[in-house]
Amino acid sequence: MTQTSRVSLTIDLDRSGTQAGDAMLRWSDNSTPLGYHPIPVVSIKGTDGPVLLLVGGTHGDEFEGPSAIMRVLNAINPAGLRGQIIAFPALNMPALVASSRVSPLDGANLNRAFPGDRDGGPTAMIAHFLETEILPRCDAAIDLHSGGKASVFQPCALPTQTTDPALAARNMELAQLFGLPLVWRLGANNDNRSVNSAAERVRVPMIAAELGGGGGVDPAITDMAETGMWNILRHLGMVEGEVHHPPIPRVVEIRDPGASLYATAQGLFDRALAAGQDVRAGDFAGWFHHVTEPERPSIRLTIPQDGLILAHTNRGLVSRGDLLLLVVQDVDQAL
Repeated sequence: MTQTSRVSLTIDLDRSGTQAGDAMLRWSDNSTPLGYHPIPVVSIKGTDGPVLLLVGGTHGDEFEGPSAIMRVLNAINPAGLRGQIIAFPALNMPALVASSRVSPLDGANLNRAFPGDRDGGPTAMIAHFLETEILPRCDAAIDLHSGGKASVFQPCALPTQTTDPALAARNMELAQLFGLPLVWRLGANNDNRSVNSAAERVRVPMIAAELGGGGGVDPAITDMAETGMWNILRHLGMVEGEVHHPPIPRVVEIRDPGASLYATAQGLFDRALAAGQDVRAGDFAGWFHHVTEPERPSIRLTIPQDGLILAHTNRGLVSRGDLLLLVVQDVDQAL
């Protein structure tokens, strides 16, 4: 039996028109002992039609998604909307206020917390709320990410390759309609504790997106995210306008985690390659300088396997185990 979430809303999702309020995260700590931590929510409801969930700020140092969502919300006229948009521009608001990937309330990563726990910590409570109270109301969902302060991604849409072929096809359709030329298909080597996995369990078609990174707001990438959301709104019949059908994108996935490059010590990664570049095994990846032990010679790093660099670290000084270059491989099948 599904337990009711401890998180409650200050707005009525069944009411028509535009509403803005909070999801009330009741977590007693030194900053908020008797009140609640606010998670902003917007509902725009027009005539009968599909319900689309828009999520940003799942990680609090990723700002392109929240910016693109706010643009769309400001432009929507509920009188011309068929259906409903439910938007959480900053789902992990405590982390966004701190400009932190993880929540300052408990140090947990929201995109590794699903299905969550109504009786758990604050991050688990948010995850449980979204999976049990919000996603079941929806006909489609979009969760916008970027590399945050630590990483930079080649912009891409992320559909889950589910065991249900019909749902997998709808996920891929949304990914193509989002309009980015690259799709990162989430397969066996991807985490099952994300918003994508929550949507799969609830059987809601969904995509995530990785939109650059670096800890700021890239205007060109934010433009692409806004354009992608409008195209999906048109595809769902929620707003008027012609649906754009982009060229079939390139599809990649993580075939082997060992294809990526990781730091083996603390030092400086003097990067020679960037996200979006095709590479072959043995290609020069950059120098690794032991800056804390300058008597040690620098190491010439090379790419472990053929593939595409999907993301690179945005850090100069790295530690043992840090990802330097995320390398993915092409999917050998048509969309």
